[in-house]
Amino acid sequence: MSNASPSLAYLIARILLMALFLVSGLGKLADPAATQGYMEAMGVPGILLWPTIAFEIGSGLCILLGLQTRMVSIVLAAFSLVTAVIFHHNIGDPTQQIMFLKNLGLAGGFLLLACTGAGRYSVDGRRRQP
Repeated sequence: MSNASPSLAYLIARILLMALFLVSGLGKLADPAATQGYMEAMGVPGILLWPTIAFEIGSGLCILLGLQTRMVSIVLAAFSLVTAVIFHHNIGDPTQQIMFLKNLGLAGGFLLLACTGAGRYSVDGRRRQP
C-alpha cells in the first residue's frame, strides 16, 4: 500500500464523519423553532439551539478541512455520547436504539480519528510538512 492510500482513506473518513454534523447543523437552520421545541421537550434549554448549530457546522468544517482534528474529534466523540444519552435513551424503541448505536459508532470513529490525526490531505498535515 502506498503512502497516499492511508492519507486518502483518512480524507474519505473525515468527509463521511463530518457529513452528519454539517447537514444536521444546516438542517436546524431550516426550522429552528421545531428544533428548539424538540430540545426543550428532551430537557435541554432552548437557548442552546444557536450555539449547537454553530458547533455542528464549525466542528464539521474543522473535520472536513482537517483543522485541529485531534482536539475537535475528542470533543465530537463526547458530544456524540452526550447526545446519545439525552436524545436517544429510549432503546426499547427500535428507531431510538439505532440512533443510540449510531452515536456510539460516531464516537468510536472520532476517537480513532483523534488517535490517528487527519492525515496528509489536511490543514494539520500541511502544518507538519517541512
